[in-house]
Amino acid sequence: MGRQYENLLSKCLKAVLLFVQVRVLLVCLCTSNVVAEAGDRPAEINRMSSPFVGVFAFGDSVLDTGNNNDLPTVARCNFPPYGRDFIGGIPTGRFSNGKVYSDIIVEALGIKHLLPAYLDPNLHSEDLPTGVCFASGNSGYDPLTPSLVDLYSLGARRIAIISAFPLGCAPLERNGGGLLGECLELQNQRAKMFNSLLSSELDTINRDFPDAKLVFLDVYHPFLELNQHPENSGFEVLKIGCCGTGTFEVTSFLCNPWNPFTCSNASNYVYWDAIHPSERAQRIVASQTLKLITST
Repeated sequence: MGRQYENLLSKCLKAVLLFVQVRVLLVCLCTSNVVAEAGDRPAEINRMSSPFVGVFAFGDSVLDTGNNNDLPTVARCNFPPYGRDFIGGIPTGRFSNGKVYSDIIVEALGIKHLLPAYLDPNLHSEDLPTGVCFASGNSGYDPLTPSLVDLYSLGARRIAIISAFPLGCAPLERNGGGLLGECLELQNQRAKMFNSLLSSELDTINRDFPDAKLVFLDVYHPFLELNQHPENSGFEVLKIGCCGTGTFEVTSFLCNPWNPFTCSNASNYVYWDAIHPSERAQRIVASQTLKLITST
């Protein structure tokens, strides 16, 4: 009976996850004996000590650094005010006011300042050895398509898998939580359940592939802490995004150059728009997950 219940739970969970678009993000970390030598790093950061020389990111808008710019999709953000706090203050297709998680990680590892999008028309061949981003905004999790073993056979040995976020705390979800705009506990419980199963599965894969290292990056709890106690990190607003009203401002619906509600200082906000955290919030969470990456 217990096994039947487990199978039923697993099927229900898969259906739920596809509905709420839980983000499962992969970051392949390459050491110098796999892809490139340290001398291939940009000269200005070559002095930084790091065992990693390459990062390849897969996922959705949390990691997308511009792949959607030329794709036939409405999930695009290559227009103001996106990128307002980015280098040069220009929109680059990053779903943020500035850098996104993948940029922050590659920068913190001392590899390069930004992780370029694979579909960037300005991508150079010399960018490839140190990593590129394959993430695409609005991509979902389909158990029929991803395969860690497809990655393993290509040579990936250090893979970081980012957990689901506390989805019920995003402004888009909070707006359905009543007048107080509280986190939707059901959505968060679904994410927690998924994270638990994902972590267990990674333990199994690590046993089956002893020469590989899969790391589970828990971003759920750091982001939950920001949502529960934003004042501890100096945030002033969390129930709405800096850009828009906290409803459907993702892409061009309300987060656009003509929106009069966009805040003047995104660093005071946990979220940039209705779904995506601000650059500052992502940096705080990245600093905690980075410890898991560098300790492996």
